[in-house]
Amino acid sequence: MGGQAPTRFLLFVARSELARVRPSHVINAAGKRGDPNVDWCESHREETIRSNILGAVNLADCCFIYDVHLTHLGSGCIYDYNEDHAWDGPGYTEEDEPNFTGSFYSNTKVLSERVLRHYSNVLILRIRNPIGADLHPKNMITKLASYKKLINVPNSGSILPSLIPAMILLARHNETGIYNFTNPGSFTHNEVMDLLKKHIWPELQWENFTEEEQRKVLMAPRCNTSLDVGKLERKLSEYGYLLPTAHEAMEDAFIKIKQSGNLNV
Repeated sequence: MGGQAPTRFLLFVARSELARVRPSHVINAAGKRGDPNVDWCESHREETIRSNILGAVNLADCCFIYDVHLTHLGSGCIYDYNEDHAWDGPGYTEEDEPNFTGSFYSNTKVLSERVLRHYSNVLILRIRNPIGADLHPKNMITKLASYKKLINVPNSGSILPSLIPAMILLARHNETGIYNFTNPGSFTHNEVMDLLKKHIWPELQWENFTEEEQRKVLMAPRCNTSLDVGKLERKLSEYGYLLPTAHEAMEDAFIKIKQSGNLNV
């Protein structure tokens, strides 16, 4: 019983705040990704479940009761390349069934999405490899720079300065359903590091290793995938918003970091 108390208390807090504030929209960016990485979730499963599944579903239910639109930031880390979706082939669409179950973190994201998609007030945005225009410790840029070895496989990514305005636009128009929420195109870790070296740290050095070698130093496997964002682009075009490619948005983010002058982690 004691383990259930925090969940019931947080549910009470959520309902109380919704009743007090009476917002028109809520954005849920909460969730457990682990520290320093998602391997943490493998040994902290109860905490991960409470945040990524129970917390997300309870908040959606509270918002439904109070007739509030909820934007939920889900995850695109639920797919992995295969024969039908190779790195140089078509990306996964919102209609494709998730096929990556290698990490407990990804499993919780799949389970929460399967419930949330049935709420008529919920917009699910699948983000992946988020990159912001700063050097925050949780920024993908900073995390990659802390590693001595990196794999070099194309992946989709969410360049936040270009996507946050899009998220607000979709929420204001009360859009619902599931959208892959990354920039068009894909990029490799080497391309990120090349930009970091070009704009921020010219002395930066790193090595590459294979996916097989990477698996030996991780508790849980990692997925590599590209997401199709055609649905997102079409919807945003209805509101006059043109989504920049991943490479365009990433270059712009690095320029903004350099211009800020805040180059310390």
